[in-house]
Amino acid sequence: MQLPIKRLPVRAAWLKIHLYLALSAGFFFALMGLTGSISVYREELDELLNPQLVIEEPQGPYQSLDRIMAAVQAVHPDRYSSWTLEMPRSPHSMVTVWYDKPRETFFELYAPLMVTVNPYTAEVVTNRFWGQTLTTWLLDLHTQLQLARFGWNAVGILGLLLMISMGTGLYLWWPGIAGIGAALKIRHRAGMIRFAFDLHRLIGLLSASVLLLLAFTGFLLSYPSIPESLTGSTGMEHGETGRNIPSTAIPNNHPVGLELAEFIARGPFPRAELRRVTTPAGNAGIYRINLRQDSEINQRHPFTTVWVDRWSGHIKEVRNPARFSAGETIATWIWPLHTGEALGATGRFLWFLAGQSVFVLYVSGLLRWLYSRGMVKDREVNFALLKPHVYRLIKTIRRMSLKLFRLMRLLVHKMIQYAPTIKKGYGVLAQWLQRMLLIMKTHRRKRLGKIN
Repeated sequence: MQLPIKRLPVRAAWLKIHLYLALSAGFFFALMGLTGSISVYREELDELLNPQLVIEEPQGPYQSLDRIMAAVQAVHPDRYSSWTLEMPRSPHSMVTVWYDKPRETFFELYAPLMVTVNPYTAEVVTNRFWGQTLTTWLLDLHTQLQLARFGWNAVGILGLLLMISMGTGLYLWWPGIAGIGAALKIRHRAGMIRFAFDLHRLIGLLSASVLLLLAFTGFLLSYPSIPESLTGSTGMEHGETGRNIPSTAIPNNHPVGLELAEFIARGPFPRAELRRVTTPAGNAGIYRINLRQDSEINQRHPFTTVWVDRWSGHIKEVRNPARFSAGETIATWIWPLHTGEALGATGRFLWFLAGQSVFVLYVSGLLRWLYSRGMVKDREVNFALLKPHVYRLIKTIRRMSLKLFRLMRLLVHKMIQYAPTIKKGYGVLAQWLQRMLLIMKTHRRKRLGKIN
């Protein structure tokens, strides 16, 4: 009989932490969830809002990369730095050509020029800046709260707070083995507040594993130096294109074109899919060809890269993910796990639902708190008309839950498959813990003034 008495003060403390986090950061959690879930389908939404970006009837083979680049340079003759051609992922999509630092948005954190080109005709369709379209504006809101570098860091902190909030919520939910059945019930006949609370607990339980994973990977994406320090890897940040390799050949009158550079880059990876080609900048510039092998988990941002000298046509360096260390392989998983692409179309949809669930958790929790403060009144919930739809929704949630568990099991199998050996993986985890302790000790010594 003493165990519950000792447990009550601890539970009250966790309840306050959960409540204060919800009241102070809950709105931002909901905002991150909504914008993140929409961004899962950013490209599809952009094409829906801009029908001119969709090629209704593919018109034969693609034009050459050189002709596509020539069409872009004809429209933008005064932009002399490097361009990156991103190849379409379906026959109905466009080529997107990126210019990283246009003068119009030079002082913004990230606002490249996006030139959309029809790959079948080499026609320039649109010229847009990142952040000035609805989908890119929403993604900036998700990643940096429209507050540049400060917002970027703040989103990482929000990820940590969301993990704490989910952890405290799971602790508060746990009813013991005997009470699990009752804790999963939704009692809509007991009134609106009871219904909202039951919904809050059930949705929180179903989405907890995904939200914890999303919060953790989001934190790592905001602070990429942490996973690099833990894994002992460098240059593995999302969007990182590898080190800058200058040309050592003498400039001549017969430079290698884009099409030939791609052909040369395919030598080490003849079956790989072309994803990006970055043009040289200046006489010392070099081609950077980004490919995707079938073994790579990253769909849009794979790590297979070949650097080709435009003056000599020689391959200067190759980056092959198949030869990555266990730590580097783990680092490549952060982005596809956060976006859901690691688990295919079903994973993306479940990630979309998980993002939406944060908003439901915030609203249902806020409603209960307002009721406890006397700001709203309870009322009857009449589901007579909605009962068939509610039952159908419950069945859908159950099916999605089963798919989620299967996907998590698939994820474990994939991680085992991609890791060199389980034994080596344990070694990497041990190295992570050692590095984390070293980082914490160094930081503590700096604060104490023991290190200048």
